[in-house]
Amino acid sequence: MDPTLPDERIKEISEFRSFLSEQVRPNLSGWYKNGQLPVDFFRTFGEAGWFGIRWEADRLVRTSALREALIAEELAKLSPGLAVAVLAHVNLGLTGLYLFGSQQLKQTYGPSAGIGQTVMCVGNSENQAGSDVAAIAMSAQKVDGGWRLNGTKAWVTSGYAADLAVVTAVSDPEASRNSRISMFLVDLNGDGIRRKKLNKMVWIPSDLTRIKLDDVFVPDDHLLGQRGKGLQQVLEIFTNSRVPISALTLGTAVGAFELALDRARKRKLFGGKIIDFQAKAFEFADFYARIEASRLMLWKACAAMDSGRDFRQESSLAKYLTVQIAREVTPWAADLFGAVSVIRDHPIHKYPMDAWGSSLGEGTQDVQKLVIFRELLKQTSQS
Repeated sequence: MDPTLPDERIKEISEFRSFLSEQVRPNLSGWYKNGQLPVDFFRTFGEAGWFGIRWEADRLVRTSALREALIAEELAKLSPGLAVAVLAHVNLGLTGLYLFGSQQLKQTYGPSAGIGQTVMCVGNSENQAGSDVAAIAMSAQKVDGGWRLNGTKAWVTSGYAADLAVVTAVSDPEASRNSRISMFLVDLNGDGIRRKKLNKMVWIPSDLTRIKLDDVFVPDDHLLGQRGKGLQQVLEIFTNSRVPISALTLGTAVGAFELALDRARKRKLFGGKIIDFQAKAFEFADFYARIEASRLMLWKACAAMDSGRDFRQESSLAKYLTVQIAREVTPWAADLFGAVSVIRDHPIHKYPMDAWGSSLGEGTQDVQKLVIFRELLKQTSQS
C-alpha cells in the first residue's frame, strides 16, 4: 500500500482485504462455475459499507472518489467481474438516482439501494446505439399520469439481477438530436418487462442482459432530471463512472501482473527461473512502470473529482491509459503460464478477456481520445 495515502484510506483497504478473504474468496469459484452472481452478494457488500453511495441522514451521500477507486482496484485484482457488477449498481444506476432523482425518489429507493437490497443498473445502449449515445430508438410516449416506454436495451450490465433501471428513451422525436431524449427510473419487476441473459465470455460472474420494454408504464414522478435532457444526463453519468471503471481496469492489469510475477519466481526453464532472464526482467520493469504511471493519472482524476473541479479530461486520460496497459499486460501474463492459461478454471484465464471488456465500458479508446482532444483544444484556446 502506498505510504502517501491518508492513514484512513490505508486502514480501509486493509479492512476491505479482510472482507474479501472472509466473504468473497471462499465463494468465488462457485460463482464462476455457475456463471452467475447471487443477488445476496450486493446486500453483503452494501451492508458492510463498501458502496460509494449510501443513505445517511435522510439523503444520499457519496464517499470520496479516491476511496471508490481503491476499493474498485482491489476488488478487480481478485475478480473484474465482481467489480463491474458493483460499478453497474453504484456508479451507473445509483449515480443516476443520486444526480437526477427527486427527493421523493431518493427517499423511496435510496435507503435500500445504498445497502444493496435494491439492485440498480443503466439501460442505454441499443443495437444501433453504442458509442453514438444519441442514436437510441426506444420510445417514450406521454400518456395521462406518466409515459409508455417501448423498445429494447441491448447490453445491460447486471440487467438480470437488477430491480431498477435508469433508462433513456426518445420522448420528443421531432426535437433536435440533443433534446429528444429523456431519462426514466423503471421498475424491472413490473409488467411488460422481458429479460434475456446473454452468453458472454467477459466479466464473469456478472450478467449482461437484453431488456425488452413492451408498453411499460412509468409514472410522471419517475422522470429523472429534466425532459429532453436525457442525453446530457446519461453522458454525465458515464463521465462520473469513467473514474471507477479506470480503477477496475487498473485492477485487472495488476491482478494479472501479480500472478505473472509469482509464476516467474517459481517456474524453471532452461536451467533457471523465468525471473532470472534479463529479457523478462526488463518486461516486468516496463509494465510495472506503466502500471504505476496509470495509477497516478487515476489518482489525479480522483483528486479533481473530489475537489469539485471539471474532471472530464482526467477521467478520459485515466481510462485511456489503464486500458492500454491492461490490454498489453494481461495476455503477456497469460503467456508466462503457457498452455494452462487456456483452461477456463485457471486464475489467469479471465484477465485478457476482462481487459477487453474494460476497453468497451464507458467509451472505447477512440471515444476517450476524442474527449481528451476536445478538452485539450478548450484549454489551449483559453491560454
